[in-house]
Amino acid sequence: MDTLNEMYESQWVGHDHMCTHSNNLDMLWSDYSHKLADQVLIPLNTYQAQFAETRKKIDKRNRKLVDYDSQRHSNQLASNNGGGAGKKKDEAKMLKAKEQFDEVKRKFDLINTELHDELPALYNSRVLFLITNLQPYFAAEQLFHQESSKVFLEMESIVDKLATDYQHQSKMLTYFLGGNKTPNKISNNIQSASQSPVSPISMNEEENAFPSPQPAEVVSKPTPDSVSSNDIAVISTPPSKSTSAEEEPAATTTPASLVNGKSPQVNGVAPVRHENGSNKNLTVEIDIPPGATTDNLPPGVLYRVVATYKYDAEDSDELSFEKGEIISVVPYDDPETQEEGWLIGIKESSGEKKMFPANFTRPL
Repeated sequence: MDTLNEMYESQWVGHDHMCTHSNNLDMLWSDYSHKLADQVLIPLNTYQAQFAETRKKIDKRNRKLVDYDSQRHSNQLASNNGGGAGKKKDEAKMLKAKEQFDEVKRKFDLINTELHDELPALYNSRVLFLITNLQPYFAAEQLFHQESSKVFLEMESIVDKLATDYQHQSKMLTYFLGGNKTPNKISNNIQSASQSPVSPISMNEEENAFPSPQPAEVVSKPTPDSVSSNDIAVISTPPSKSTSAEEEPAATTTPASLVNGKSPQVNGVAPVRHENGSNKNLTVEIDIPPGATTDNLPPGVLYRVVATYKYDAEDSDELSFEKGEIISVVPYDDPETQEEGWLIGIKESSGEKKMFPANFTRPL
């Protein structure tokens, strides 16, 4: 738990709760250790200690048995050699040998009787000892694991929140060095045009400014009546969808490239036209990354990408995919909803059309 407290950084979600749960685990372990020592280990050591004493007593009985057998043999020899001239002397030896034999026999019988009583009792005590010793052991184990499992469950939920928070924060970041970079949205030429002021032109003045569709010079040379001395007529994209219906016709102009019937790519940006109604064209610029193939693609598909990493969607409008899956990139239905670093694509394996992060893929 000390290692976990040192590893879990203070700015991570749930740091205080993680430290609290770690301390709770330490307390549970300490209580578990004390119960094992008091209720299990001490009785076990006491039970095992009597085996050493019993073993010593068995060894002592073996020695007494040797003494008893030796003295019995000496007593028999003295009894067989009795009689003759030295009868009195032999009787004294026999008496002394008999006394020694009786003493040795008494000691052997005493220790042998004790072992005959202790050994069966020691053998039969094993069942009672196991009952009284294993019950508190299993109870302590059950209590420790039950309480610690609750703490571990809380710690798991904290780590799950950390994973969700980290994935949410890193959605717009590149996970690896040298990952895909977001291309420039607008080229320098288009930036200069979009930053220039747009001259208000009425419908009648627009007709005078465009007498015929062929000459492109008419676009850049409006009549003196339609433009004031301080206004400059420039090519502009249509306003956003929030523009009112009354202002929309006045702000709608035609790019010079479309007047000449051309649709070029400028610095890797392909213009895509969406028709919202009659005589209303919306030019949306889509980034084509380097290395992307735009040939032999189905209608509406800008290019194709392959997933370099697995991605799990967090919202309903996001696309989930595995590493190696092919996705067809298509234009946004509403350019105003386009987010930097995100693309709209159709997963070829399922046909789902949703958003996905560009830095998890590479162009084909």
